[in-house]
Order: sequence, then structure tokens, then C-alpha cells
Amino acid sequence: MIKDLTKQIYDRQQVLEDVPPNSTIAKWALDLMHLLFPEMSELNYSSPAEIEQALAKLETELTAMLNATKACWDCNNELLSRQFFKCIPELYRVLNTDVKAIMEGDPAAKSEFEIIRAYPGFYALCFYRMAHQLLLLDVPLLPRILTEHAHSKTGIDIHPGAKIGEYFYVDHGTGIVIGETAEIGNYVKLYQGVTLGALSVDKSMSLMKRHPTVEDNVIIYSNATVLGGETVIGHNSIIGGNVWLTHSVPPGSFVYHNTNIIIEERKTKNKV
Repeated sequence: MIKDLTKQIYDRQQVLEDVPPNSTIAKWALDLMHLLFPEMSELNYSSPAEIEQALAKLETELTAMLNATKACWDCNNELLSRQFFKCIPELYRVLNTDVKAIMEGDPAAKSEFEIIRAYPGFYALCFYRMAHQLLLLDVPLLPRILTEHAHSKTGIDIHPGAKIGEYFYVDHGTGIVIGETAEIGNYVKLYQGVTLGALSVDKSMSLMKRHPTVEDNVIIYSNATVLGGETVIGHNSIIGGNVWLTHSVPPGSFVYHNTNIIIEERKTKNKV
């Protein structure tokens, strides 16, 4: 029995022999983030040419990771890396819209430097947007490793398959869950604890749209739960805190959880 087990473990080890640890994959993404946003690091490049060289190095490293993780047996991983890095200017542009959304929407934000350096929501979005772009190129494994790294660091769980528009603002962020088939428009704001999830979970639903659609200019307040692939939150709607929603609402809706809060005068005994 032990011999059989050790043989199985050894065989699995051989398959994974060249695969880099998750920390190495996350470091590659962090190095790219630090290059795009020097506010995140102490890096100081002496010229645009040096930045271009750094990008080329990261492209080579991505190719090596794709080869190691067997991203594609019958395609050119070097070409996949090149295609990813061709998308970097657009990815950079979109991430800057996220910074702008936070700056314009958060009264506590004092500068873009503060947002880029310190805000967990922006950190998670950087990893999500890189992971999503890799997923669009049909790269397996790496996208989920990247978003799970961000999840472990920030408490913000965004599946790389989710589709998220520009000017996305995550306020506080802890406990946010955005499922694989969720679709989010532009100028959307989510508070902590929001879940965009599936109404039910079954392996046979893997190819179905299971998570909600949130249209443009929607605000969803803390701990709201919105479920179901057919659920659509119409544009310019506000979903209040603690709402449990499993059906669509039209544009311009205000949905809130009605609670009865009773405030009474506190009665205390006179102390002798």
C-alpha cells in the first residue's frame, strides 16, 4: 500500500517538476504592476529604453511560465506572450480609469499615489485585469493563481472570467465575491461584503451563465447578495445594504432591505 502511494506521489511530482511555485507567478505579476505603476515600488528607470527592456524581460519570463505549466501543447507560447504584452497599453489605460473612479468617488482618497500604493481594491483589480487578459488568450492555470493571490492578500475574490467594465470602484472591498460569469458595466461601485453569485451550484452548469449582470452606473452597498445568471441590475440603480436579490430590477431602481430598528431610552437603576 505504501509503495503504491509513494509511486503515485512521485508520478504526480514528475508532471509538476518544472512548474514554478505560485509565489514566483505572483511575483511576475507584481513586477509588471510595479513597472506600470512606479508608485507601488522603489524602482527607478533611467530612460524609456530601460523600461522597454524590462517589459521584454517580463515577456520572456511569461513565455517560460507558459512552457512550464504546459499552457498549450500545440501552439507557440512565445506568440501567446507577445499577444499579451500587445494588450498592455489598453490594460494600463483601463486601470487608470479605475484609479480615477476611486479618486472621484472616495472622499477619503487624498491622491492617486495613495490609491495606487495603499488601496486593496486597486491591488485586486490589477491582478484581476491581468488574469482576465490571460484568460481571453485561453491561458489556463495562471489566471486563477493570480486572482487567488490577490484574494489571499485583500479578501477580494474576483474570478478571472468575470467581465468588468471601466471606472470600476471597489470601496473597502473585504469580502467581495464576483463569480466567473458575472458581467459588470462601466462606472459601477461595490462596497464590502457584496456577492455576485450563482443561484444554485451544480457541475453541469459550468458552461451556463450563472452570475448576475450589473449595468452601468450602479451602486451596490455593503453585504448585498445578488444571485442568478438571469438577474440583471438595470443601469443607474442603487442596491441597499443587506439586500438579498434573485430577480432583475429595471433601470433607475432603488432596492433596500426594510428593517425595523427600535430606539428606546435606556433604563438604569439609581445607584446608592
